[in-house]
Amino acid sequence: MNLKNFKRDWLSNVKADILSGAVVGLALIPEAIAFSIIAGVDPKVGLYASFIITVMTAFFGGRPASISAATGAMALLMIDLVKLHGLQYLLAATVLTGIFQVLFGLCKLGRQMRYVPRAVMLGYINALAVLIFLAQLPQLLGKPPIVYLLTALSLAIIYLLPRFTQVIPSPLVALGVMTLATIALKLDVPTVGDMGQLPTTLPVFAVPQVPLTLATLKIILPYSLTLALVGLLASFLTAALVDELTDTTSDKNQEAQGQGLANIVSAFFGGMAGCGMIGQSVINVQSGGRTRLSTLAAGLLLLFAILGLQDWVRQMPMAVLVAIMFMVSIGTFRWSSFRRIRRVPVSETIVMLATMGVAIFTRNFALGVATGIVLSTVFFTNKIAQLVTVRRRSEDEGSHHIYDVSGHIFFLSKEEFFDGFDFREAIDRVTINLSQAHLWDQGSVEMVDRVIFKFRRLGAEVQLVGLNASSTALAQNLGLQSIVLDDEPLTPFATQTRKLP
Repeated sequence: MNLKNFKRDWLSNVKADILSGAVVGLALIPEAIAFSIIAGVDPKVGLYASFIITVMTAFFGGRPASISAATGAMALLMIDLVKLHGLQYLLAATVLTGIFQVLFGLCKLGRQMRYVPRAVMLGYINALAVLIFLAQLPQLLGKPPIVYLLTALSLAIIYLLPRFTQVIPSPLVALGVMTLATIALKLDVPTVGDMGQLPTTLPVFAVPQVPLTLATLKIILPYSLTLALVGLLASFLTAALVDELTDTTSDKNQEAQGQGLANIVSAFFGGMAGCGMIGQSVINVQSGGRTRLSTLAAGLLLLFAILGLQDWVRQMPMAVLVAIMFMVSIGTFRWSSFRRIRRVPVSETIVMLATMGVAIFTRNFALGVATGIVLSTVFFTNKIAQLVTVRRRSEDEGSHHIYDVSGHIFFLSKEEFFDGFDFREAIDRVTINLSQAHLWDQGSVEMVDRVIFKFRRLGAEVQLVGLNASSTALAQNLGLQSIVLDDEPLTPFATQTRKLP
């Protein structure tokens, strides 16, 4: 890195970056604790992870001013692994997750994320919001009425305070007020301290204590692959949003490598896997953060808070954390995707709802995204298949028919292509003009061969013209000798045409 790039990435916006980082670092505390609880691990696991991942991505990530830490999307995927096998297997899975992400970046596959349709992205975001909301319900169901009152009051502070001042993030104000109220009034409600021990020291290096066997790999591999894909999807989505907000660009492949390296280091210091955070990144940018310094400041302040303010953090009521996660859920959900549901194509609505449904009911975001991509592909190919046209014109008093074909001929459009020809009339000569068409697969070549064979069986002389080089190579590789090429010029279209339905 030369001096010019160093100043641009670190020193071009120092004051605003430090202030915005401070806001984000404080705001990360309740979220990191809440996400730890969702995953079923001690709060220190999420807090250590948030500190390490934020600092690591500040140096090695591909999107300056983006915030990465422990997240709800990743925490939801860890629940079953922690329940069945415990924390050490989660740490091992986090290492493997990071390895997958580094390999993803090294193979320069980051650009492939541009092919994820917007409907799939919306389904993913909405599913994440719903699952975060549902994950809070166990903290409320069966609890005394005072818990519901604290939750309601916390929500009131979170949503009403910004109307009067935005100097301090309203979730932090809610956290402080409700914690002080719980201590002063000696309320008997569940607190963060009831959920597990908070860290008292800096994170310590340790190798995950799991057997290095094939059985262990079989356990962690499915979780690691899902975490890697979901983490990259969330990180790329976050980077794209920051790109838009700052009118700058990011390096998706470097982002993948940075996220992977951060997760590997996090696991060796007792942290869970994390990824890009949309909400915190937006807070950072809107607070003035623009460079890597803002991300670093957020991580360092987070560490100071969890070590220096531990007694206060331990007495936080769970009700206020539930309210904060409700806020995250409500803010994450894309309500406009349903308000505009009648304006968008039906196919996109189906893709969005399918992505949401599969992700919610299986709690597997990778499966939900895969379902959405498959459906999008099916709808797209069906639409492309209908764009194939076959127009017929006649010469030599009707004894010579010329069929002008345009569009992409492949396995979904080959039947429409075949139906465009009229085999009922007895004619002397047929010319098939493919200068505006392309043959994509074996099925399309075989269908052209079938058309030629059928006309010849009816006694017509058949010529194929205008086949491009790649289509010709495909036909020759398949060994279809019936295709005869002749590049003679053709006259303009006549009035008689036939268009496929």
